[in-house]
Amino acid sequence: MTRLTEYLLPTEKQAPADAEAISHKLMVRAGLIRQMGTGIWTWLPAGWKVHQRVVAIVREEIDAIGGREMLMPVLQPAELWRKTGRLAIDELFKLSDRKGSELVLALTHEEAVTFHAAQTINSYRDLPLILYHFQVKERDEARPRAGVLRTREFVMKDSYSFDRDQAGLEERYALHVGAYDRIMQRTGLRFYRVESDVGVMGGLGAHEYMAPCPAGEDEVVLGEGYAANVEVARVSSDLERTAAGGYIRGGEVLTVEPAIEIGNIFKLGTRYSEPLGATYLDEQGAELPIWMGSYGIGPARMVAAAVEQFADEHGISWPKALAPFAVHLVAVGRPGTPERDAADALYETLLASRVDVLYDDREAGPGEKFADAELLGCPVRLTVGRRSLESGKIEVQRRRGREAAPGLPLGGDSAELLRALDELCQSTP
Repeated sequence: MTRLTEYLLPTEKQAPADAEAISHKLMVRAGLIRQMGTGIWTWLPAGWKVHQRVVAIVREEIDAIGGREMLMPVLQPAELWRKTGRLAIDELFKLSDRKGSELVLALTHEEAVTFHAAQTINSYRDLPLILYHFQVKERDEARPRAGVLRTREFVMKDSYSFDRDQAGLEERYALHVGAYDRIMQRTGLRFYRVESDVGVMGGLGAHEYMAPCPAGEDEVVLGEGYAANVEVARVSSDLERTAAGGYIRGGEVLTVEPAIEIGNIFKLGTRYSEPLGATYLDEQGAELPIWMGSYGIGPARMVAAAVEQFADEHGISWPKALAPFAVHLVAVGRPGTPERDAADALYETLLASRVDVLYDDREAGPGEKFADAELLGCPVRLTVGRRSLESGKIEVQRRRGREAAPGLPLGGDSAELLRALDELCQSTP
């Protein structure tokens, strides 16, 4: 049941005093998230629905390239991280149990998945392989900010590929590039795939997926056939620096744009397999290190990026693929009135037909209901009130652009109504 009188959607008129990013302001105001501490956030029901919309899209695309889903623990022995040389990372939470054993709270799972690969992959016949999971990550973030954009705890999808050699790695990497491109396209986000530095992950090469928006802490350098993050651009021999700090490539003046990093992919090579002993036997019985790739994507960052890219002065405007509900139904009229009875009947019809609908049946004024609907940002708003009874039409508004759409039939053939509503939803961005 998704009646607002029975749902947890604590909207706010004012944004948090410390909020600067649009996504931080609007996700709190719309009742999607609440803060527990510095960099520690709770996802409330409507916000978690959006988060899980992203998860579902990601899962479908990684499954489609042969990924096998599993789940690895956040709490891990520190010794694995010591062997790979990453125990000294400042952002890694470190702790000890009651017996004094050293442990870490993982900020990514290369060590864990390589540990399992070393135990389970024996022969070239076991390769290639793609494993992935959705799991909480912990990060001792020095400067948490911008709501869910930079936090100390977050969910990430990380997948890992295992191959015999570099040629195999390149094939699995290309599969992930295709999957990530499709993920971004399905979510409706504007994005760039840019060359990036391998950083603390190590390996042979990497790309980042960037969503352009003013709140982004990263910068991308863009030109005809060229896209790189600013760290790569600074050291590129193909680029010239201008006196003003810009970039020129082959005579073309490149643009620099702020963006949110929403995904990254790495060619790890044997960076983790060698120190952790992940090997296989080839056809001749020779023992060789497994070649690996690592591929991360952040659902929370994708949610925030969607808010940043499509919000207006009235609130959020979700792409339909990510919206918490496809339809927001607003009843204008007191309980017991004919218009409220008509709204109740419409809600039951939509619910029975499995339309993903949120019903505002609160005893609140029309202005408050409309403001909350625009703040939450579902793609289509339906309104039933006295005017609907007089005209025989349900009032319709598309959230994107706040434009009115032709009314839908009220009280007639439900099949006709549902067909018209489906066409409306399909044509809405």
